[in-house]
Amino acid sequence: MNNPFRLKRFEYALAFGAMVILAGCGSPGGGGGSASTGTLSLQITDAAVDTADNVYVQFHGLELQSADGTRTTLYLCEDPMNPGETIVSDSACTTQQKSRQIDLLALNGGAVNSLLDNITLPSGHYSWIRLMVDTAGAMDSYIVVGGNPFELTIPSGDQTGLKLNRGFDVPAGGHADFTIDFDLRKSVHLANGNYMLRPTLRMVNSTMVGAIAGTVNQSLIPSGCTPAVYVFSGAGATPDDIDTDSANPDPVTTASVNPTNGTYKAAFLETGDYTVAYTCDAAADDPAVDNTADNTVTFSNIATVTVTANSITTHNFP
Repeated sequence: MNNPFRLKRFEYALAFGAMVILAGCGSPGGGGGSASTGTLSLQITDAAVDTADNVYVQFHGLELQSADGTRTTLYLCEDPMNPGETIVSDSACTTQQKSRQIDLLALNGGAVNSLLDNITLPSGHYSWIRLMVDTAGAMDSYIVVGGNPFELTIPSGDQTGLKLNRGFDVPAGGHADFTIDFDLRKSVHLANGNYMLRPTLRMVNSTMVGAIAGTVNQSLIPSGCTPAVYVFSGAGATPDDIDTDSANPDPVTTASVNPTNGTYKAAFLETGDYTVAYTCDAAADDPAVDNTADNTVTFSNIATVTVTANSITTHNFP
């Protein structure tokens, strides 16, 4: 992996499952793989949070560890000669380069931003993947609230990165395609005057997921409401807010509702049954606090919805 390749800056895709196109020019990217190699695409999406204007997280690279313990590190750096492009390389960013900074809040409703596309890797099983983030500098990872920027603290982010222990396979001569859901509603909270990001990440096979989408009746969105749809695993689940209570599982994902037309979309859901529930109290859902204990967050219009791969299941809240 001596020659870097350039990844054009992704313009946020609005269609479900949209992908960025890479122009490969040698190792470590491009090509369809051989008997001993395969290719990997990795994109990132987000379930939004209601209290912020923007949430920027700066990624300087990622690590992958294969089952035999071999570790591969790839760095994401802005090309100083072409600011609209990002270089993916096995060399760390230089002082003339910037790391890849992404506004995660723009990635909801099925929008994605590509981290890797058609990267050639040794085929086989990989045990984990780690996103390496920047938090030590000024305004590398930060949140904008009410038009004002605030530093974003990611506990242990500089030292350990954001690790996903979900194993995955890169098929010999084939292609693997995964999406990481960076759920901000579960992750951002204010503690002692500081904005904290304790990331809740899930990784899914992009070729084996579907979505739930529809509308919320305007009568359910009164003035002062912060509308959202919560999606829980399994049929007949009891809706609960996002908190630290392991006895009541958190939602798999959440979807913001457009207050103007009532539309919503919960994307990148693996096949199966889900319980959906509507709330007007999304802005009050602090992941560090159990808000259902005093009815700060309440749910209504609870229903079971079945998701199938590569399709969108319509569910409207009457």
